[in-house]
Amino acid sequence: MQKVLSDVRILDLGRYIAGPYCAALLADYGADVIRVDRPGGSEDRFIVPVSDTGDGALFLQCNRNKRSITLDIDTDEGKEILHSLVRKADVVIANMPAATLRKLGLDYASLAAIKPDIILTSTSAFGSTGPLADRIGFDGVGQALSGAVHVSGSPDQPMKMMVPVVDFATGMSCAMATMMALYERRISGLGQEVSASLLQTSLNLASGSLIEEAVLRVDRKASLNRAPHYGPSDIFRVRDGWIITQVIGSAMFKRWALLVGQPGLIDDHRFADDRSRGEHGQELSAVMAGWCLQFTREDVLARLEQARIPAGSVNSPREVLDDAVIAGSGAFQPTTYPGVSGPVPLVSPPASLSRTPPIFDRRPPLAGEHTEEILAELGYTSAQTADLRTRLIV
Repeated sequence: MQKVLSDVRILDLGRYIAGPYCAALLADYGADVIRVDRPGGSEDRFIVPVSDTGDGALFLQCNRNKRSITLDIDTDEGKEILHSLVRKADVVIANMPAATLRKLGLDYASLAAIKPDIILTSTSAFGSTGPLADRIGFDGVGQALSGAVHVSGSPDQPMKMMVPVVDFATGMSCAMATMMALYERRISGLGQEVSASLLQTSLNLASGSLIEEAVLRVDRKASLNRAPHYGPSDIFRVRDGWIITQVIGSAMFKRWALLVGQPGLIDDHRFADDRSRGEHGQELSAVMAGWCLQFTREDVLARLEQARIPAGSVNSPREVLDDAVIAGSGAFQPTTYPGVSGPVPLVSPPASLSRTPPIFDRRPPLAGEHTEEILAELGYTSAQTADLRTRLIV
């Protein structure tokens, strides 16, 4: 089967999640992605270690389908090799502050001088311009600056998402924008820079709250898991765990009231529309909480499904992995990796194509696993590569 991006080569100098995940999504559709690691392995490889050698869970997820070359790009010979790789690439991916890109010669002007039609996909914490451009930051900082953390948790304890949602969303956006730049290049023959920031992604995710505050000045406070705009929408305890349900719209609210045996709530003026139901969400959550405690999770979810009310189990990671329905949907791609006992459940991409689907046909690479192979493609002999390795350039 012909892969969609089989004629695209990507040089991945990304770190942590946003840049590497962008590259991984493109690799899933056939792009030849070369990850440039530091000799010995780059720092993002060892976060949340799961293998015998310390390779991390997020590294494995974000670096499938790639080859790896180790390279000291601070040396003249390392830069020479990097420039040779750039000449053969269509896209360079790097998530670093603008000043760091310029220092390493990875800014767009420097790369375009080497290969005029190159596409640079650069992600940073706060963008490439303005007073914050050279600051570093991670996912949680973006969440906090956007206002999202303020409206999560409780008024006494703001709370961020413990999964890096901003990083992954930025990576998805960059993959889409990189594809658009490649598509445009077929028409113009020109390269360009694709820019993204964690802050801009997090502002997009928080946009509803920001627009509401700009227009209505409500000074919204955190309310744990209870939604302030409709109800009942909350997380509820059942006899053997927790469930979440979200009731939105008058038709659904009527079905919910009948289900929980409270038909009088339908004509109560406090619950006339979504806005008023959100304002009186504590009362509705109390009703739902009392009803839920009668049942097991399986029973309550079955009743809610029959009433056509969106609901789901609050799963632990182990419950997700053990769920036959989730596994049967093709959610995971079991992948063997050195130093890990049993298959690693890499998560499938969020979107697929019916005729040319994404394929996991290469496990995440060990640090420098393909150095000899990649240097041979550039014309280096085995002796030259051995000399570079002796001098720790690769």
